[in-house]
Amino acid sequence: MWEPDGAEGHVGKVGVLLEDGTVPGPVYIDMGSGSYVPSFTDWWYYDGWGRRPLADRMRAVCACGWQGGTTYPIDWKRVPRREPYMYDTSGPERDWEQHTRQVNEAALPLPEDVARLISRIRERLDDIGDDDPLTALRIVGALDTIVDTDGCYATRVATRRHTDEEIATALGSTEKATAARLRRYDSRRYY
Repeated sequence: MWEPDGAEGHVGKVGVLLEDGTVPGPVYIDMGSGSYVPSFTDWWYYDGWGRRPLADRMRAVCACGWQGGTTYPIDWKRVPRREPYMYDTSGPERDWEQHTRQVNEAALPLPEDVARLISRIRERLDDIGDDDPLTALRIVGALDTIVDTDGCYATRVATRRHTDEEIATALGSTEKATAARLRRYDSRRYY
């Protein structure tokens, strides 16, 4: 899985397509006796071994539901059996990175002065590092106080004026990740 830088909730991974263009469901592997049969969706499980479906193409997919339009062939002869994650999946990863760039570009930009302040705070926390964890906690605590006070108010005003989709787009996030963030800012809204 690929973790985004800034596009909260937009976690990407390699998805597969079967020869007929369909997206296969999860692969279930019976590990022995017992009622629980785990399922897997990692691309390398679709290798046609046993009764598993055989995927012939891969593409990028995102937790938000986005699917890459470009597909890449899978050469199963070149996929290392014991280390399938070593196979080249850079094409889908580049496509997903382009998707997250578009998400970030659509997000509401921070005012320049605020972006500089946030950058400076991050740099300062990095400078402090392991040398002075108590000062780092004090800084983080001061930021938490601001979030506790202003986050609640901003959440209430924003949710009165905008749809969940508009808020998620403005934050460069998915609706699910945005809901979790807003719940943290204003738990009373989500009773």
